[in-house]
Amino acid sequence: MISDENQTAPDGSTPPSPALALEVAGLVKHYGDTPAVRDLSFEVRAGEVLGLLGPNGAGKTTTLRTIAGILPVESGVIRVAGQDVARQERAAKQRLAWVPDDPQPFDAMTVFEHLEFIARLYRVEPFEAEAERLLERFELTAKREALGGELSRGMRQKLAFCCAFLPRPQLLLLDEPLSGLDPRGIRSAKAAIADIAKEGVAVVLSSHQLDLVEELATRLLVLDRGRPVFDGTLNDARAAIDGEATTERLEDLFFAITEGPPPSEEATQSAPLDTDGDGEAAP
Repeated sequence: MISDENQTAPDGSTPPSPALALEVAGLVKHYGDTPAVRDLSFEVRAGEVLGLLGPNGAGKTTTLRTIAGILPVESGVIRVAGQDVARQERAAKQRLAWVPDDPQPFDAMTVFEHLEFIARLYRVEPFEAEAERLLERFELTAKREALGGELSRGMRQKLAFCCAFLPRPQLLLLDEPLSGLDPRGIRSAKAAIADIAKEGVAVVLSSHQLDLVEELATRLLVLDRGRPVFDGTLNDARAAIDGEATTERLEDLFFAITEGPPPSEEATQSAPLDTDGDGEAAP
């Protein structure tokens, strides 16, 4: 689904760009003296699916956790639908949803009680019909009375999807969202992600499953050792590497982008493709 085509209105004019759902400017994060994210800036618009890629230690999960408000903003600015994550934390969090790679539901709450809790937290009223629809879509109807502590890894992942989709956020953050899912669950999850993006929700999808990113993402952001080394479409990546839009797979492009030597400290992210990404792997 990664596309480089310009859309036009029926009269031939170019429609206005969708509203910004996420703005990240100059984000910096350290673990002790070790840099995890270095001067990271990017934007995601409504309806866009951003594929966040990078090797282990590139800073992907740190970036997502900071956007979600789980980690504090050390330096830089993050806005979710115009709300500053550091200064307007509650308003920002009300506009986003987060699916981590290993969700941990409340042990003593049932599956349906989790959805009821999310509905109250996000002030979704009424919520019952939508909750039942999501349970059916993710094949959790038979587990609606099961306790969170009784769920398998795949069931926990499906419940996390239901909880994230219920309030219809403006920004959806996904970190390895298909971990633990069976083939039927993977198919349902991919279709649900595509559908919610079509409805105008901005999605940031981080995954090592490059076929998933290639199928769903409209744009790529590649991090390496805490810095962005590429931001653009799949065709942009192809052209930047070999000068023309060939039929190279995303896997080949990923290795070409991330396997360059480390740069000098003066390197910046202004170039469209900087294969000399600086930084060290975060712990």
